[in-house]
Amino acid sequence: MDSQTLTYIFVGISFAIYIGIAIWSRAGSTKEFYVAGGGVSPLANGMATAADWMSAASFISMAGIISFMGYDGSVFLMGWTGGFVLLALLLAPYLRKFGKFTVPDFIGDRYYSKVARSVAVICALLVSFTYIAGQMRGVGVVFSRFLEVEIETGVIIGMIIVLFYAVLGGMKGITYTQVAQYCVLIFAFLVPAIFISFQVTGNPIPMFGMGDTLVNQPDTYMLDKLDGLSQELGFNAYTEGSKNIVDVFAITLALMVGTAGLPHVIVRFFTVKRVRDARKSAGFALLFIGILYITAPAVASFGKLNMLETVNKKKYTDMPEWFTTWEDLGLLAWTDKNADGKIQYLGEAKEGGDALTGIPAFEEKARGNNGERIVKNPSNNKNELYVDQDIMVLANPEIAKLPNWVIALVAAGCLAAALSTAAGLLLVISSSVSHDLIKKMVYPKITDKGELIAARLSSVAAVVVAGYFGINPPGFVAAVVALAFGLAAASFFPAIILGIFYKRMNKEGAIAGMVVGISLMLFYMLKFKFDFFGGGTSEDWWFGISPEGFGSVAMVVNFVVSISISKFTPAPPQNVQDMVENVRIPSGAGEATGH
Repeated sequence: MDSQTLTYIFVGISFAIYIGIAIWSRAGSTKEFYVAGGGVSPLANGMATAADWMSAASFISMAGIISFMGYDGSVFLMGWTGGFVLLALLLAPYLRKFGKFTVPDFIGDRYYSKVARSVAVICALLVSFTYIAGQMRGVGVVFSRFLEVEIETGVIIGMIIVLFYAVLGGMKGITYTQVAQYCVLIFAFLVPAIFISFQVTGNPIPMFGMGDTLVNQPDTYMLDKLDGLSQELGFNAYTEGSKNIVDVFAITLALMVGTAGLPHVIVRFFTVKRVRDARKSAGFALLFIGILYITAPAVASFGKLNMLETVNKKKYTDMPEWFTTWEDLGLLAWTDKNADGKIQYLGEAKEGGDALTGIPAFEEKARGNNGERIVKNPSNNKNELYVDQDIMVLANPEIAKLPNWVIALVAAGCLAAALSTAAGLLLVISSSVSHDLIKKMVYPKITDKGELIAARLSSVAAVVVAGYFGINPPGFVAAVVALAFGLAAASFFPAIILGIFYKRMNKEGAIAGMVVGISLMLFYMLKFKFDFFGGGTSEDWWFGISPEGFGSVAMVVNFVVSISISKFTPAPPQNVQDMVENVRIPSGAGEATGH
């Protein structure tokens, strides 16, 4: 059976399962909509948290960015895994003990202020919409390739699917759907990795195969071969870093503390019965996440090696079907600069590793002498091949000539990863509007039924906005998501940490810190990522730190402003200080409430 038919079957079955679970577990109250009734088991919550966490950025884009950046791409591995450890040990149990529905709920009550709650709502919406843009972009890429539709159409299809089970089931439906999605995505990630590892090195364990010798060259280690090929083509050695060490540290830190401030991950720990269950589910989640993260570097390495050996210095007319398929979708391009009909993947070793990726604009219908799509403004460097980083995991099974059912499985896994996180983010957006804004501030007398309707309407509005950003993303998936982590680091992390561990922290300090932190991050992001405020290049970065890493600087500024202002303003009321003291005691937590 051909891969297209199998893809329809695999994706259709997985969608039917997700929708069936949503109907079975539909929410009937705000408590079920926000925190799944507060009765999810630690194992199920750990699996759902892992699916919520391992978004399109983890599944699709992380291996892609490591493929092209090599060692420098390890910042994503270190930042995201380290961040989850930080969240599990430092924040999750205490926030669960506090017993609220949302992060703005915690901020509002801990800092006894509607203004603080309002600022937290705005920050949650900024973080969530930035993050969800990356997920919808991933959904569009998968649908465009495997269902043979335009990326825009793929995004719209994804919007409809997510909207159905997120609006119907709320957190209850999302939780049990994410359990199924984790099973699909981890199986889809591991199976091709095992196949390719065995094919290339004879070792079926990908993370060991990456450091093993090649089947066709028993005296050569796989990574040595990849280093040699990279340097031969004019790029930096794959296993050597070339990125500014200050930026490496800044990006890693921003991803770590940003993780600990992500509202859609934090809310997962409100769905269990006890603080002890929050700790257990964090441990399970870390285990489930680790399975994918220790495999990703191997997937990246095998993918890069296979691609270099398949396309470089080969005639365009001899390219396999996958090459022209991705080219037709606008996610891969080639220009014949020396008119020899051969693909040249060349570059110059520079800071930042293999930076010669990204897809330029195409002429609408024109084709070159060899049948290739024509690039409107080809770059002036020697590189003739343009590859969208987000296609590496998707194209890997095709490049390695794996069975068609594996290709179909990867499609289902990619969609599971993107849809699971998109659903979690939609819930954060809807709960921020309906619970934190409408119920807590605008209309406190709203009924439970009215609040539930408001939450569902908020989800509909949110998915439309998310779809727009998915169709018009500011970059490839991992870069967009990294910006969301920077925003979370700059706004939420200091307010949450100080709210738990510093009794003297008051509303004036928290509000000022969040406003300054998020404003600084937004300014830097808009200036250097979107060319606002005069724009600028990497040479103009402050302290040599990229927009993806600037969340670390904004976070430090947030801490300094928060603590400084709290020192010169009145201490919090005694009852708030007593509440903070009680939250740090590891026993006696009740169910999550909406008080």
